[in-house]
Amino acid sequence: LEPTQAWIVGLRWTRTLVTALVGASLAYAGALLQGVFRNDLAAPSILGTTAGASLGASIAILAAGGQGLEILNRLGPAPVLVQVCAFLGAAGVTWLVAILGRVGGRFSIPTLLLVGIAINAVVGGILAALQSFALADFEVARALFAWGFGHLDDKGTSEIAMVGAALVVGACVIPFVARELDMLEAGEEDAAALGVNLVRVKALALLAATLCAAASVAAVGQIAFVGLVVPHILRLLAGRSYRKLLPLCLLGGAAFLLSIDASQRALLGDMRLRPGVTLSLVGGPFFLFLLVKSRKRMTSW
Repeated sequence: LEPTQAWIVGLRWTRTLVTALVGASLAYAGALLQGVFRNDLAAPSILGTTAGASLGASIAILAAGGQGLEILNRLGPAPVLVQVCAFLGAAGVTWLVAILGRVGGRFSIPTLLLVGIAINAVVGGILAALQSFALADFEVARALFAWGFGHLDDKGTSEIAMVGAALVVGACVIPFVARELDMLEAGEEDAAALGVNLVRVKALALLAATLCAAASVAAVGQIAFVGLVVPHILRLLAGRSYRKLLPLCLLGGAAFLLSIDASQRALLGDMRLRPGVTLSLVGGPFFLFLLVKSRKRMTSW
């Protein structure tokens, strides 16, 4: 290959690998959250985990001051400051939802969903305010906009290393939580009676989910609904056992986001939408369908 061709091929492979890792991370995080909260409607985007990570990343971008994208590009599109702030934002929101979503010592699914919707609305307002404050600096405003809707272009080895490392660490908890999450499906009391350490299992699963979701947002911005759609489809195909579901989400999430990106490129070409916009258009109706389908069960929650 000529140098120019080799450079283009390298960019394509980098984009493909980042897309696959992000899809796998978000789907895996969604499956973990669904296991902890014992409901198929839980997902990083629904509960506000990705919104919190996006808020943390946006604050880090603003902390870079007037240099905006220049500083980010010099240090890598996802420098350590953005990574740390994204994780703290995701962890803070997840912890808040877990605290506010408990009624009588148990997770209330309607309450969890309402808390997640409320937190998403609050974080969305804060992000809009930050963007309005940053309008005077075009580069910073553009960086904030990119993080809000996700972007898969112009990625490098730093994003691959960050998301890949987070995913490897997060996947290491599968042997320690998969069997326990299966037992947790029957209820916390029954799981505890069978010897499940609920505190340990929930802490490991939540930390892994937060780490994977935060790394993805820090690398490519906020992409919603992957963690909702993929686990639900795989659950229909392979059953509800988390011993199967968690590893399958690593593969299914990667294939799903790659297929969305490839479909956009084939159908829209250079006019393609940002991935966060596309997934909102796909995932929003899917979430509404699940809500309508679950109306009878929701009366007993």
